[in-house]
Amino acid sequence: MTTAELPGIDVRRADERFTTRIDWLDSKHSFSFADHYDPGNTHHGLLLVNNDDVVTPGAGFDTHPHRDSEIITWVLQGALVHQDSMGHSGVIYPGLAQRMSAGTGILHSERNDSWRVREPAGATRDLPVEPVRFIQMWLVPDESGIAPSYEQLEVHDELDGGGLVTIASGMPTHADHSAIRIANRHAAMHVARMRAGQAPIILPDSPFAHLFVADGEVDMEGVGRLHTGDAVRLTDVGGPRLSTDVGAEVIVWEMHAGLGPPR
Repeated sequence: MTTAELPGIDVRRADERFTTRIDWLDSKHSFSFADHYDPGNTHHGLLLVNNDDVVTPGAGFDTHPHRDSEIITWVLQGALVHQDSMGHSGVIYPGLAQRMSAGTGILHSERNDSWRVREPAGATRDLPVEPVRFIQMWLVPDESGIAPSYEQLEVHDELDGGGLVTIASGMPTHADHSAIRIANRHAAMHVARMRAGQAPIILPDSPFAHLFVADGEVDMEGVGRLHTGDAVRLTDVGGPRLSTDVGAEVIVWEMHAGLGPPR
């Protein structure tokens, strides 16, 4: 039996994604996005957007609106400057968890610009500007019309262990160990920075799950080898094991509800 025939397992390879390329942006979309629309590929579970973006230095997304969306940004390389209409500003970099709840409406920008940061000792330094690569993910909130909000937290040390770290969650079961909160009680995002040859990790057992290989290569039980940019959509298949012999960074969504077809 091939992977495509295994019930509840849908493998999406990196080169199958929709692509948007302009002079400053290389963006790959796991689901329908912007001008790319496929009625059979609009979401999985509660996950609406999983964009893999590379932005050149000095460019980015200028001020634009959002509403009624939970937006999580995970930077893999470089640094992304965030500013919004609620007065939040800062830099998102690898190992920093960031969430923006758009709620009733918010304006924000995300740019690959130079930025001065303050060191613990009080000195300042300018961050180098290089291409920034980040994964941006959108979910629907439990209810519309909530107040906009913003949250971020450094989680680099937790990731050094190699296991799954709960980055963002609205689930009551993760209330004590989620880095940041999202306004959806049925979903949680986990990240693992896996080392070559470490003990396998077990993915959460949930009705819907989404695995994205952000970097490196992994072997997934029942699937086989997955490479950077590959994704697997799981529906009612339990918690398969994940291992690597070269190292990898993976993003896993655990979802206990869905939006209806397509599953």
